[in-house]
Amino acid sequence: MMLTIGLYNTYDPKRIHEAHLRAIARAAPVAYAFNFHLALIGFPFEGKDEREIAGEVAENTTIGEGGKYLIKLVESGKFHLLDFPKKGFPSQFGEVVATTSKPSKEKAVKTIEIAEMAVRGKSFIFLIGLGRHGLPKEAFKIAKYHLDITDGKGISLETCTAIGIIPAKIATVMEALKWMKRERR
Repeated sequence: MMLTIGLYNTYDPKRIHEAHLRAIARAAPVAYAFNFHLALIGFPFEGKDEREIAGEVAENTTIGEGGKYLIKLVESGKFHLLDFPKKGFPSQFGEVVATTSKPSKEKAVKTIEIAEMAVRGKSFIFLIGLGRHGLPKEAFKIAKYHLDITDGKGISLETCTAIGIIPAKIATVMEALKWMKRERR
């Protein structure tokens, strides 16, 4: 089972801005803390590998203890660079989940449903739009599920808030499900 925070670049596909670096620096300790992978989708890091990017982020931030957790993700194989998807993502990332405050009725899923599937070993990549306009329409089409992390309240969250809450809530619900299963034995 592999759970991944997928930062989907809708900010600027041509050049890296400080906002990109800050979002990466903020997401890395969250991913590390909750045992998630971190994938950057459509970031313009032409010709650079994961280690070089981690070094660049570490040089430009004090967030996450100066990039320490991004480097740890690289070292553990949990940091990935992906192109914008044409038809989908590599299969190891599992099912695609678009995070949104306005899920379509046909694809809407509750946090507990995701957690139950993850506890049973299913992998997911949670797409979080990085930019004013959130995820593009193509991402919603590719996604098998649409997740409103507020479970039906439809509350739109700021990007960095979502980066923290999505893995924390999913990991917490998964732990509760595992605990309940142990208690029934």
